[in-house]
Amino acid sequence: MADSPSFRRHPLPFSVDLVRWLPSSASSGRHLAAAVHDPSVPASSRLSLLPLHDPASPLASLPLPSRPTALRCSPSVLAATTSSGSLHLLPSSFDTGSAVSVPGGAGFHVGPVRGLDCGGEGWVTAGEDGRVHVVSDGGDGRVVARRVWDGKGMSGYEAARWASSAEFATGGAGCGVQWWDRRKGDAVVAQCKGVWGRGVATGMVHSIDIHPSRKHVCVVGGSSGTIFAWDLRCAQQPIPLSGVGLDETVQPVCESEVWEVLFDNYTQSSDIISSVSTRILPVMLCSEDGILAIVEQDERPLELLAEPCAINSFDIDPQNPSDVVCALEWESIGVLTRGRDAMAEE
Repeated sequence: MADSPSFRRHPLPFSVDLVRWLPSSASSGRHLAAAVHDPSVPASSRLSLLPLHDPASPLASLPLPSRPTALRCSPSVLAATTSSGSLHLLPSSFDTGSAVSVPGGAGFHVGPVRGLDCGGEGWVTAGEDGRVHVVSDGGDGRVVARRVWDGKGMSGYEAARWASSAEFATGGAGCGVQWWDRRKGDAVVAQCKGVWGRGVATGMVHSIDIHPSRKHVCVVGGSSGTIFAWDLRCAQQPIPLSGVGLDETVQPVCESEVWEVLFDNYTQSSDIISSVSTRILPVMLCSEDGILAIVEQDERPLELLAEPCAINSFDIDPQNPSDVVCALEWESIGVLTRGRDAMAEE
């Protein structure tokens, strides 16, 4: 990067587990959606609408039955899942009166739902109970959850990501990364066991991202600082990008859990980008040991932040990719701005 990034920390009166940018317009200003809770108050979990210029003053909130475990935002709908197995959908305008829920339980998920994404046929959910669902609009303000898979608790899921209108990937504990194609029925069509450090044969997958222009490539973040890419064209040869104890050519960026990974469309690759290139595009990550960084294939990691606490989640603004928001474990939100232009707040 030609210019040093600027970073602003906003202390908050509550803890933030997850944070996402909301679609913005010149008239409405810039806002964040955050999954928050107050550790000192029972039943305080909620989704909150936070103005970027003053995140400590929520504009609206939606109570949740238990602690949130995943948060995603489509252009029109915000979705969150919880530790009790429920799914909550509301317009990205934060009209809480239009919120729709799917309760946890035997008919949906039992326990935390950590995999969540929008695309394809609707919302895909994947839980620690080993179940995978596709949730779609049933009309008349209803939603319908269709069970795609039930692992009967033999393996649990931590991540899910749509790749196309019919394909999505899941990952979790003991199952590596799995690729599903709804055109071929409710079954896994490809699987990758991953690349793990320190002699660990298998590890935990926490996050998956798929680049919109290269839907055959997943990037995966997991335990022991591991980040790897999986190209379906070479399904048996995952590409390590970071990890402790991996090949000496791979530079480890952290040694703890990698909570989230996203392709970074702001950072320019050191290689020529083309539609036929096999090079993995730059990836941003956040970790349990407080690292926010960029990794790129065959390059040294670029550390953006090194905080004294965990960075629980982060999001790159799709409308202004120079801006990154992250949830810091010690009751604060951080906003990182890259490039010369200062962030415009309203």
